Amino acid sequence: MGQLDIIFEKEGNDDHQYGTTVSSRDPQIGRTLESNLEEMDWEVGVQEVLAGQSVLSRPADEFDNDPTVEAMWAVKTIEHARIYFDLLCSVDPQGLRLTRHDDKIYETFRKQFPELKLDLLNEDELKSEEGKKEWREFCEKFHDIIEDYNFGTLIRTNCTDEYSEKNSFIVPRVMFYALEIARNREGFNNSIRTKFRTSQSGS
Repeated sequence: MGQLDIIFEKEGNDDHQYGTTVSSRDPQIGRTLESNLEEMDWEVGVQEVLAGQSVLSRPADEFDNDPTVEAMWAVKTIEHARIYFDLLCSVDPQGLRLTRHDDKIYETFRKQFPELKLDLLNEDELKSEEGKKEWREFCEKFHDIIEDYNFGTLIRTNCTDEYSEKNSFIVPRVMFYALEIARNREGFNNSIRTKFRTSQSGS
């Protein structure tokens, strides 16, 4: 199978305008997601993000940034998750590349977290005081390498299931890359195409 590259790149001179370009030998998979993102705390709950897709009903002091911007962020974050999951349903995940630095991210991840289980992530463990300390150390290694390395991004708790409120939480973007690159390379996402492709194609 050919390799599929999903490269997240900063576009133009606007510090807040980003484009997500998916390039593939299969033109049906290629698509562009335009994102206007603001940095937010990775401990914000998935329920709040999903709520922001339609109505921003949560308290304003829950976020540091303007609520309108956070609502925009929520919608784009969900769109990012949808496109990524569509790709998992469409192609062999072991042929995906999420960044130009996949090898470095994966090697660094497995060196620092050699025993971390990928099939079912433990959010409480990852966000414990010790977990946050270890992941901050990991993320900061990519501060000058990965664009928007600490932007909040949705990740699935159970790798065999789709995104949902119960099966998602927010992590920094480079942490999403690390976990999903590892899931793809180690075969944990292989079941998605078989499990969801038929239902999605019939919808």
